Parts: sequence; C-alpha cells; structure tokens
Amino acid sequence: CRAACARRRLAATVTVVVNLLILGVFKYAGLISETLRLIPPLAGLPALEIPLPIGISFYTFQAMSYVIDVSRGDCEPQKSVLRFGTYISLFPQLIAGPIVRYKDVAQQLEDPNRESAAMFNRGAEIFLVGLGKKVLLANTMGSLWAVLSADPASSGILGAWLGVLVFGLQIYFDFSGYSDMARGLGQLFGFTFCENFNYPFIAQSVAEFWRRWHMSLTTWFRDYVYIPLGGNRKGFGRTLLNIGLVWTLTGLWHGASWNFLLWGVYYGIVLILERLFLGKLLDKLPRVLRHVYTILMVSLGWTLFAIDRLSDSLIYLSALFSPGGMAPTVRTQVLAYLPMVLITCLACLPAGRTLYLKIPEKPRKLLTGVLGLLALVLCTGALVSDSYNPFLYFRF
Repeated sequence: CRAACARRRLAATVTVVVNLLILGVFKYAGLISETLRLIPPLAGLPALEIPLPIGISFYTFQAMSYVIDVSRGDCEPQKSVLRFGTYISLFPQLIAGPIVRYKDVAQQLEDPNRESAAMFNRGAEIFLVGLGKKVLLANTMGSLWAVLSADPASSGILGAWLGVLVFGLQIYFDFSGYSDMARGLGQLFGFTFCENFNYPFIAQSVAEFWRRWHMSLTTWFRDYVYIPLGGNRKGFGRTLLNIGLVWTLTGLWHGASWNFLLWGVYYGIVLILERLFLGKLLDKLPRVLRHVYTILMVSLGWTLFAIDRLSDSLIYLSALFSPGGMAPTVRTQVLAYLPMVLITCLACLPAGRTLYLKIPEKPRKLLTGVLGLLALVLCTGALVSDSYNPFLYFRF
C-alpha cells in the first residue's frame, strides 16, 4: 500500500510539474525574456512572443485539480479517455471559467439521462441573464471607462475615481455575465456548474470581497495551495506568509505582466493587514463605513489590473490623488452615462432578486418569459449595431 501511495504521489507531482511548465512557457516566457533584456549584458537576447492559447489558465487548473484529487483519493480515476476529454474541454466554461473540478461533475459525466426540459429552460434563463449583463451593462460601462481612462488629467480627481468604480462594474458584469452564460449553456446539456460570484459589492471587508468574487479561483487556491502550505495551522507568522504567497501567485496567474504581479502583492498586503489589525477595527465601524472602505480598497486595486502598462497604471493612480477639474468635453460624456451608471450600481445589489423571488410562482414565470424576450431583443439590437467586444477574461 505504501509503495502504491508513493507511486501515486510521484505520478501526481510529475503531472502537475509538467502542466505548470507548459503554462509557464506559454504565459511567462515573454515576461522573463523582456525582464532579462533590461540587463545590459543580456540586451541582445531575442524577444519571445509566443501566442497564448485562449483559456490556458483555466483548463490547466482543471487538469491539475483532477490529478491532485485522484492522488488524494477524493475521487476515482476516470478510465474513459472520452469522458476525461469531455471534462477538460467542456466548451461552455473552457475559455474563461468558472473553474470546474472533476469531482463536481463526475457523476454528471456518467449519467446518460442528465438532460431534462426543466434544466434546459433554467439554463436558457441563466444564459439570457448573463448575455444581458455583458451586452447591456458591461459594454456600456466599458465605453465610459474608455472615456475616463484615455486622459486621466482631463478627467480630474472625480473622474479618475469614477473611472475605477466604473471599471469595477464593467469587469464584474463582464465576468459574471460570462460565468452565467457558461452555467446556462452547461445546463442546456445537463451539466450543473458552480456559482462564481455572490454579490461581491455588498462585502464589508476585502477578505469577504474575495470570498464572493471569482469563487472558483479563490477556492482553488485555498484548497490546492493555501491549505497544503499549512494554511493557518502552523502559527500566525506562517499564516501571513501563506497569504502573501497565495496572492502573489494569484497575481501571476492573471497575466504575465508586472502590473498583475503588483496587483496580487497589493491584495496580499491588504489581507495581511486585515488579519493583523484592520479586521478588528472594521468590526467596530458602522456597516456603511465598512462598505466604503471595501469599495475604496478594491478600486485602488483596479488601477493596477485595468491598465496593462505599469507606467500608465502609476499615472492613473497619481490622478486619483491630484486635485483637478474635469474637462468640459469629458463632463458632457459622463453626464450622458450617469443614468446607466446608477442602474448598473443597483443591479449589483441582492434586493432586486429578493423582491423577484417574493412574486407568486405563476406571475413570476410569466414575468421571467417577458423579461427574457425583452433582454434577447435588446441584446440582439446591441450586438448588431456594435463592434466585436470580447470578454475581459479571454486574455487569461
């Protein structure tokens, strides 16, 4: 038994290392070569520009979670190449998540009767909700973000802060919209995928925000990195170190760029501070102030996430704290978008869903059909009149 366990662990280790090496070559070879070229003796090194396979971060993590779970005995190995290939290449969520673990869909893969009319109808509803989030809300917020980020100096301090708030709304509705579309498509084919967002903007701390945002990634790092490193079981100092390591890796996972690395380090520092003393201070504050604190800290983080060039991110960050008025041309465009900004903010709150669920079942079904048809018409019109606007997480 010991020999078998040792062989299983060795096979899992080799497989995980190979997966990480493949991910590293495709995703980080360019960043490494670019960094080495900054050293004078190595300035002549050729630049590496390897095209990044779409969604490689997501399906690599899915493959690794399968191997790790099998090696731990959390699930049985899949002997069918076809079923295993189906799991790795589940097209609804393959490109941008949510990250699906094999043990969560193992029984569904084996069930030939997993589809049903009820699941199909529910899947269509979820898909249309996601489509509306992306096309009607995220794309609109993206247009306003483009206006405010084009020239931070012209936006002024108010415009700069509005810009990062708007980008937060854009990426939330863009990514949660994709996740809903993936979940909806999955249900059309009889697969139930995990929820990826749980109203993150009602969080009262940054730690709570990340328990509600991109939950499939957060729990992946928790179960396969944080806990194996010792979690919070090996003393307070080790816990803080583990938090810092996990968030550094989270930043690198998002992209081969220094701004993503700093973004991960930033959150690692904030979460360490909350664990040290900020969390206790927040518990003493009124709820509204805890919400304000969370939104401000998250918005500061978006300045590193939203802009690819680190120098441009720092310029935008300085605009957040540089007194200045908004240029008239920018003000005119912002005022035109404000009603949509308010609608988008309200859509972040769970109150609407709570009221919707209080409607009796038959009227609610009728209302769902009418709203779904309306969303489909509006989204189709928007897609016909707009240019190609990919999901933000496609680049990861």
